[in-house]
Amino acid sequence: DSSIRHTINHFLDELDGVRASNDGVLVLAATNAPWDVDSAFRRPGRFDQVIFVPPPDEAARMAIVNVLLEGQPVDRIDPTAVARATSGFSGADLTAMVELAIRDKLQKAMKSGQPTPLTTKDLLRAANRHTPTTTEWLASAQNYVRHANQAGEYDAIARYQSK
Repeated sequence: DSSIRHTINHFLDELDGVRASNDGVLVLAATNAPWDVDSAFRRPGRFDQVIFVPPPDEAARMAIVNVLLEGQPVDRIDPTAVARATSGFSGADLTAMVELAIRDKLQKAMKSGQPTPLTTKDLLRAANRHTPTTTEWLASAQNYVRHANQAGEYDAIARYQSK
């Protein structure tokens, strides 16, 4: 599409055309489809490094859940149990899980007229109803690791998947 090509060219002109001192300047970009990034962006001095950020590990999921529950009415949440039950969940998946549990609690409160705090069981029930979005992404990534990793761009993904 010519409008996309024009946008890419304009962005690259801006990136390459910085005339002022750029010492200490680092430009980062994020994508969930690094294999779709235009090769012009990947040239040395531009976005020439791919850094794979894996889904959060158990300790990170526990920390994320704790942050998401701050200010929420909770009753003796076991963040370790929730973290163990959410292997493969991204931060967004954990947010969706907490929101689902809250929505369920609100619906029960509206029916009963009695609000009750979130429990570990509520979060585990919500986790069982939510499919991690990383599963499909990692399956797609595996194809790129196998068939398009000639330059080693996806070695970090390969290492993660071989664990």
